[in-house]
Amino acid sequence: MPRRIVAQPGWTPLAVAAGVGGLPAALLAGLAASDILAPWPAALAGLVVGLSAGAFGWLWHRDVERLTAALQAAEAGQPPGPRPIFPPLRRVAEAAGRLADGLRQRGAEAAANAAAAVRIVAQLPDPLAVLGADARPVALNPAARALLGEDGGDLGALLRNPALRGAIDRALAGAGPQTAELTLPVPIERELLATAILLDPPLADGGRLLLVLSDRTRERRLEQMRADFVANASHELRTPLTSLIGFIETLMGPAADDREAQARFLPIMAEQAGRMGRLIEDLLSLSRIELSEHTPPTGALDLAVLARRSAEAIGPRLAARRVTLDLSVEPGLPAVTGDADQLAQVLSNLLDNALKYGREGGRIGIVLKADGPGGPKARRRAGVALTVTDDGVGIPRVHIPRLTERFYRVDAARSRAVGGIGLGLAIVKHIVNRHRGTLEIESEEGRGSSFTVWLPAATPEPVASAR
Repeated sequence: MPRRIVAQPGWTPLAVAAGVGGLPAALLAGLAASDILAPWPAALAGLVVGLSAGAFGWLWHRDVERLTAALQAAEAGQPPGPRPIFPPLRRVAEAAGRLADGLRQRGAEAAANAAAAVRIVAQLPDPLAVLGADARPVALNPAARALLGEDGGDLGALLRNPALRGAIDRALAGAGPQTAELTLPVPIERELLATAILLDPPLADGGRLLLVLSDRTRERRLEQMRADFVANASHELRTPLTSLIGFIETLMGPAADDREAQARFLPIMAEQAGRMGRLIEDLLSLSRIELSEHTPPTGALDLAVLARRSAEAIGPRLAARRVTLDLSVEPGLPAVTGDADQLAQVLSNLLDNALKYGREGGRIGIVLKADGPGGPKARRRAGVALTVTDDGVGIPRVHIPRLTERFYRVDAARSRAVGGIGLGLAIVKHIVNRHRGTLEIESEEGRGSSFTVWLPAATPEPVASAR
């Protein structure tokens, strides 16, 4: 702690005057006593010496006070006051003023640099945490608060990971920067690369370790998606491609002039080609969704508007199968956080399944209602539940847990007959995951199925209309 500069109590005007005029006064008194100097000249000289010593003492005391004030101002980083008149003291006061000016300038530069560093760290896209020697969070940048909670509460669970704990211990032991690969399973699985860097010397706030969490989810998923796309495409395209090759060979060979065979085979070939096109389109769509699944959307939209547009778009297909669509929207629904195009795809896929697997001449229902903490599902947040129902044959309970797997079909023959390729619900699941929602499936054999998508309500912001 800085020591405060104070004036010494011994430096009084009387003490200075006695110190300065004491010797001349004693000499004059001695001369007068020895009759060397007449009494009245000695008295006059003593008076002059006394007055001069008093004036000098008073001026010296004032200058010492001014010098003390100048040093205190320099210590406090403030401009100096009046300066002493005695040259030695004045030079000291001027030097103290220059020192104070330099310190103020360097302090301002240091504060500006610190503020710039804080702004830079705040804008870093990677989560960054400063930890103390006990591995408790001292400071978090906005990206770290978004990942670990405003107070870093989820960091404790992260630090229980043996790989990360080992990296932190090695870094604190002085082994240099250490890295560890981590997987965060919730709310969406994410792959992180953690880097622990020792801060030597420690920061003033107790920070001892810098922890940087780099998101590697996109890179890992790109690698996995390449492998999955090749495997899935090669497996699922094999059957229609084999059929097309067989029909083409037949039409180019024995049935080259058989118009009846051409009339029979060409529609089948067109159907198989269309199936291949839908398969490739859905695989590409699923890959794009998985690539951005770890990044939640930020826009807000009215789900009721989106549901009405989807119901209108499917109108001709409903009429072709003589199916009635009932749309029920609860008044005053909140906006939801979401991507309008992706949520339109969710509605399209659910309605497509309801139309394919429901009864011809039956009914499809769309119900939208508010569902939050006070609802039957005991959800932690306010949101909107969208339910699509059909009156088809239903789904055996044993199959429900696997319905969102890629290419999983309850009845493969029937799915192919109605044009299903087994990717619709997988796409729905990944879109709902990206929106931090839930997908709930209920079905009873012979009584139809119900698919409910719950999406969290948006924070109060202007609602973007669905495109």
